[in-house]
Amino acid sequence: MDLKGKTVAVTGAARGIGRSLAAAFAAAGAELALIDIPDIDMGETLAACSAHGARARGYGANVADEAQVAATFDRIVGDFGRFDGIVNNAGIIRDALLLKVKDGAVTGRMSLAQWQAVIDVNLTGVFLCGREAAERMVRLGNGGVIINISSISRHGNVGQSNYTAAKAGVAALAVVWARELARYGIRVGAIAPGFTHTSILDAMKPEILEKMIAPVPMGRLAEPAEIAHAARFIFENDFFTGRIIDLDGGLRL
Repeated sequence: MDLKGKTVAVTGAARGIGRSLAAAFAAAGAELALIDIPDIDMGETLAACSAHGARARGYGANVADEAQVAATFDRIVGDFGRFDGIVNNAGIIRDALLLKVKDGAVTGRMSLAQWQAVIDVNLTGVFLCGREAAERMVRLGNGGVIINISSISRHGNVGQSNYTAAKAGVAALAVVWARELARYGIRVGAIAPGFTHTSILDAMKPEILEKMIAPVPMGRLAEPAEIAHAARFIFENDFFTGRIIDLDGGLRL
């Protein structure tokens, strides 16, 4: 796909990987529909797109709310007149061990609220946005691309039962959707980043970051721009579909 003049939506676009994704697509000539939770400041991402001369608009929506998602995608098509792709990037973490045990006694556990919050945003949100995106691509008849952002944690990361389940799920959805939607000219892929340099990690203590980086063969964190580079590759390579790119610096969990 030549991205010039195409309309691409990015969820979780206000910061981090989402902002880098938006900037990368803007640099390639795409027009951006930037989706994040209502009332969040989208100013820096809009400015990053404008710096490349790209048209961009922000949309406040909870990706786990079916009505909000459907209404948002209707607005995007109405505003831009077309719809060519989406990166399902929005996600949250609510880490906890399944059980915390001390001296044989259970002292804590992952709550249902922690489980459900992550599943709602990271898995159901991807399902809803992917479904609504695909429906509009089919209606418009131009095909398109869907990318789900998974994670190295899909292989099973301690303290992340909820996140691991969701990220394994979105990788599997990419494979299923690729098979179902190819007949409509829609390609689907996923990217599974390793530990990535974002504001969340910036807030961690240096000794914790050192422990995270130590087992990475490349000896560092991924940069958000490197994740965005992989997303551009998926969009621009018309034979890529149904696969997951592991972008983890060689790390294995």
